[in-house]
Amino acid sequence: MARMNVRQMWAAKLAGGAMPAPKPVPAQARPAGAQTVFSLQRAPFDGQVLGIDPSLRGTGLALIEFSPSRQPVLLRCQTLRIPASRPMAYALGEIHRAVARFLADFEVRHVALEQTIFVQNFQTAQILGAARGAAISAAALQGKDVFEYAPLRVKQAVVGAGRASKEQMARTVMAMLGHGRPLALDEADAAGVALCHAFTWRE
Repeated sequence: MARMNVRQMWAAKLAGGAMPAPKPVPAQARPAGAQTVFSLQRAPFDGQVLGIDPSLRGTGLALIEFSPSRQPVLLRCQTLRIPASRPMAYALGEIHRAVARFLADFEVRHVALEQTIFVQNFQTAQILGAARGAAISAAALQGKDVFEYAPLRVKQAVVGAGRASKEQMARTVMAMLGHGRPLALDEADAAGVALCHAFTWRE
């Protein structure tokens, strides 16, 4: 059987298929005198992940519950819209409060954020960094572990293509979650970060 990546293994499991058996390491690849070693299959993530796509005026949030026995479930999602007429300090406070509400209402195990991509405009980078900081501080005050993923890694883990469009990401996320209504793009990106974390995280 061809080797399956984590995303393919999740798809096989959710479809009711068999997971591939661990493969022994060839004898010639083992150090002399070593015992037989098996490459262990990573256990599926179990628990709730809050995914965040931070932005000063349009932060996406998506809370997903993962269980080894069933398909991931989207518990709540939100796009936090802050009018351009409101000052930056107000927007940062709203981001902090929105994340804090999710953490207060659910048993969140981990928080996963999309990293800021390279931007040429220093002011834009500064604003995005501030939005990330507001979200991270809310999680840190609740004692939650925070993980960050580059957009390329998220797309590779969820869609299988690092150059996938936002629309492709949204369609794939909705298919994985069995979600009935279309997700807003920022919410789909946040859900994608949560899925990426569950697919790739190791203890």
